[in-house]
Amino acid sequence: MTKLNQKIFKAYDIRGIYPEELNEDTTYLIGQAFAKMSGAKKVVVGRDMRLGSPELAAKLIQGLLSQGVDVDDIGMMPIDAVYFAIGKYKYDGGIMVTASHNPKEYNGFKMATLDKKGLYIIRGVEIYDYLAGKTFPPADTKGRLKKKNLTKKYIDHVLSFVEVSKIRPFKIVIDAGNGMAGKIAPLLFKQLPCQLIPLNFDLDGNFPGHPSNPLLPESQIQIKETVVNEKADLGVIMDGDTDRMFFITEKGDFIRADTSLIILAKYFLEKYPGAGIAYNAICSKAVPQRIKEWGGQPIRSKVGFANVAQAMKDHSGVMSGEVSAHYAFKDNYYADSGFIGFLILLMLISKEDKPLSQIVEGLNPYFRADEINIEVHDIPGIIDKIKKKYSDAKQDELDGVTIEYTDWWVNVRPSNTEPLLRITIEGNTREIMEQKQEEVVNYIKSIA
Repeated sequence: MTKLNQKIFKAYDIRGIYPEELNEDTTYLIGQAFAKMSGAKKVVVGRDMRLGSPELAAKLIQGLLSQGVDVDDIGMMPIDAVYFAIGKYKYDGGIMVTASHNPKEYNGFKMATLDKKGLYIIRGVEIYDYLAGKTFPPADTKGRLKKKNLTKKYIDHVLSFVEVSKIRPFKIVIDAGNGMAGKIAPLLFKQLPCQLIPLNFDLDGNFPGHPSNPLLPESQIQIKETVVNEKADLGVIMDGDTDRMFFITEKGDFIRADTSLIILAKYFLEKYPGAGIAYNAICSKAVPQRIKEWGGQPIRSKVGFANVAQAMKDHSGVMSGEVSAHYAFKDNYYADSGFIGFLILLMLISKEDKPLSQIVEGLNPYFRADEINIEVHDIPGIIDKIKKKYSDAKQDELDGVTIEYTDWWVNVRPSNTEPLLRITIEGNTREIMEQKQEEVVNYIKSIA
């Protein structure tokens, strides 16, 4: 029996170093387990340009076929093309071979099925719990494999979210990070009245341009400089499978994802007055404040794309977003899409008729620190002590504990996979944020 490495089965997906942690034998089992657990009869499979993705996709498909599942292979596509295919063509499920923004050594799988409302994200831990200790005899009839090209239909779907005739002729820098945006952006821009300035468009799993994670400072250097030097209207940087997207203003300033969420929320609340917008527990408090100000309904969820998207679905929201820059949409089958978010931003800037830097200015007056991780061994005990220390504050336990005062708040939550506490702090001023961050971090270290 194939020995499973439990640590690759994450809270939201499956990811591990290839081939040391995630290999072809494990992949074959994952395909079999997905088939049996989901009860799927027909599945769509896509992959990114990562090293090992062709081999893993082939083995995954073999596992699915062995259980009698028919497979449509759409080849190299962005993750949201798989989501689109599931929702549009009513596949029982879909799997994308990708490790998203992880370093080049990694690969993995994102998996989803279809329920009555839209997509349901299958979590890696669910797959592990199901397949542990099991074997899967071959089905009486093997499934059938077809190659399918959905590129044009996927692009048409993305474009359906906007009125292209109302988009102004912007000059736009897009940094694909050697990921799947390098395939799709040129095709998309053929339909737009905009000038494309491409960066790192060669599909290359070695990521020669910069790391695939757009949040790393070294990943942002090139696009910031290019936007300013080319006098572009804005820049967009995406990760490997294009589900995460960050904006750069015409001045070369990086926009935090929860601020971008506010911009996108404004567009949707103008289009759907009173609608629900989902966000996670570590977004700036400016997010629910702006949503309420514009007549919308804030929907607060636990951290993690799968949680935010599910909260949107459970409460009939129209879109969701979070700090990591996943933006999901009701009309996208409750799934996320970097390109849909990008096009909606173009519509909003076109309507506002002013630079992105001016649109952003004043939307978020608060100062949120980057997340800090601290290794601890008694997570429940530490959280309990934090609650007692700040017992005079407003508190909630939606995700870990959030402690809120009038001029600052902190969220302390456990990692899903490691013995870590994750700390996020925001203050009304930078001075308060920095002071309270030092206070909270020092306190946790003193009792850890």
